[in-house]
Amino acid sequence: MSKVFVNIGLSLDGYLAPDGMTMANPGYRNWGVKWGKLMGWLLNQQSFREAHHFGTGGETGAVNDLVRHTSERIGANIMGKRMFDQGEQAWPEEAPFHTPVYVLTNEKREPWVRPGGTTFHFIHDGPEHALALAREAAGGRDVRIAGGADVIQQYLNLGLVDELEIALAPVLFGGGRRLFDHLSEPLPQFRIDRVLDSPGATHLRYVRQ
Repeated sequence: MSKVFVNIGLSLDGYLAPDGMTMANPGYRNWGVKWGKLMGWLLNQQSFREAHHFGTGGETGAVNDLVRHTSERIGANIMGKRMFDQGEQAWPEEAPFHTPVYVLTNEKREPWVRPGGTTFHFIHDGPEHALALAREAAGGRDVRIAGGADVIQQYLNLGLVDELEIALAPVLFGGGRRLFDHLSEPLPQFRIDRVLDSPGATHLRYVRQ
């Protein structure tokens, strides 16, 4: 069966997104600069640049191989409505997923087909149903829980996350959306599977015990 995994960047003080993050105003509380420091390592990787048409060049090596492997394993994505709303304003016409994406929402909306293989499906009957649809669509590949924090917490509380991949960046946000708020007992248990350090982030992979 396909794996369910989380793959995100995280600030040193545990925030998934800086306070006040809205695409309409990147200067608000300096969130744009903070986000750049959080994810700058990724923008420099050759495989990421090629996949998103950012031009030639970029870093190669172990981190680049990790980014390529993560991209290749994804057969479907799941995200929350807040993440989708922000991305709808900022993503290019060819949205950066190239898989089916299942959006958890209370709103009913027809699927939104984008160039490059991304289709957004809007699911209003719960995270477990969204995961069942994502598994079927993934065709044996893995399902990524893309975010935001609330959606990741829902799947952790349901005991459905097999792996956590966290790029821990040396930046302090001082506020925002924490990754591990609102978890309920019994807490999921993970073991360390891999640690890869680089100047831009420490890449941590945890596997459920």
